[in-house]
Amino acid sequence: MNTTDFRRIALSLEGAEEGSHMGSPDFRVDGRIFATLASQKDGYGNLMLTVEQQQAFIADRPDLFIPIKGGWGRMGATHIILAKANEDALRGALTTAWKLRKEKNKKTGRRKRS
Repeated sequence: MNTTDFRRIALSLEGAEEGSHMGSPDFRVDGRIFATLASQKDGYGNLMLTVEQQQAFIADRPDLFIPIKGGWGRMGATHIILAKANEDALRGALTTAWKLRKEKNKKTGRRKRS
């Protein structure tokens, strides 16, 4: 997989839109980020997960998922190594991050502004 695949799958999720955060492509639902390509030059896509989800992904596929360095990684932000991913793994990971963001938005009453 590559960044084109990451973008295609992310944008196929209901309500997903591409934006930009600090000059890097990001993917949002209801205005909030669920994934980015901030580390694309290193061959990674980034997923905004919970710590528990991150740990489960890494335990299942340590060859494919690694925590982002620093504080973001300690809060669940996770790299997926695009060259090692297949369609199912990438779609599953992006869908997990998208669902999490949708759930958080629902809990906080966050809706996209018109």
